[in-house]
Amino acid sequence: MPQAVTATVAEHIRDGSDGPGSAQAPGSDFAPLLKAVRGQGLLERRTGWYAAGIAVNLVALGAVITGMFLLGDTWWNLLLALPLALLWTRTAFYGHDAGHAQITAGRKAGRVVGLVHANLLLGMNEAWWNDKHVRHHANPNHVDKDPDVGVGALVWTQKQAAQREGFARWLTRNQARLFFPMLLLEGIALKIYGFQFLRRQPARERALSCLLLTGHLALYAALLLTVMSPGKALVFALVHHALFGLHLGMAFAPNHKGMEMPDPDGDRWGHLQRQVLTSRNVRGAFLTDWLLGGLNYQIEHHLFPSMPRPHLRLAQPLVKAHCASIGMPYAETGIVESYRQALRHMHEVGEPLR
Repeated sequence: MPQAVTATVAEHIRDGSDGPGSAQAPGSDFAPLLKAVRGQGLLERRTGWYAAGIAVNLVALGAVITGMFLLGDTWWNLLLALPLALLWTRTAFYGHDAGHAQITAGRKAGRVVGLVHANLLLGMNEAWWNDKHVRHHANPNHVDKDPDVGVGALVWTQKQAAQREGFARWLTRNQARLFFPMLLLEGIALKIYGFQFLRRQPARERALSCLLLTGHLALYAALLLTVMSPGKALVFALVHHALFGLHLGMAFAPNHKGMEMPDPDGDRWGHLQRQVLTSRNVRGAFLTDWLLGGLNYQIEHHLFPSMPRPHLRLAQPLVKAHCASIGMPYAETGIVESYRQALRHMHEVGEPLR
């Protein structure tokens, strides 16, 4: 099951291995760092922190929904699409953390958190997300193994670009300038991907996922149609999902685009090299942490995927010092520059087609 696979990989990496069946060699570059991080208790879970954050997020969601009822059938309700999108992205972050076994020690409890936040509250199939995301974590930016750099609406290497034809070729030529507008469709696309993945799930999981996904759609439609007319409800749903997709995409976009991409025919990288060289951190304070859900500490998150979100900032000095001691580059930049680098990479990929 995808959730079980995610938890298994998280356990292996937390214990200092690259994944199932590939134990980290004693004396590897990663072993001293793992020992230091574990020694400071940074791999211990922060269930209370998560419980408080989830409660605040649910209360805030309730407040926005209450505001929608108070405003009633008016176009002014469109103003609440923005805070609702922001809170939906917080919800997605909690679902992401649950999938990495950051919140609870028990897999069943973690899966319940993931199902509630992803399937029920967002209408996004957590099984699809975990299946895709665990493969990304195992081999980030590897064109043959990471689904995030596979051929899709966008491409990530000039070799992929050279194979594009027709409309896809035009899309690739212009993908840098179209990237943010395309994110406006991501909120709806996530729902579609989730329903498509149902046929790949075992029967019992499929039934539960389908029940929660359809339950989400029913509740969402009932909320909007109870509060406003069908026309306003449709516009609200489109604006809300566009803002949600944009925000969620902007949280993930700076992390790996434009970073090293391992040569499929080259030497196999160790865990430290594979995760650090392909990842980029984003500098910032509390607001950046909140807006990006801790994903701005992408290097630390990839090295220790089961590390609770509030510990990522604490682990960063240890990771930076360790990388400096062994001469390994550690990429960190401001948020605007992170987008510039990602867009520059997309532009360069499409350059031969222009």
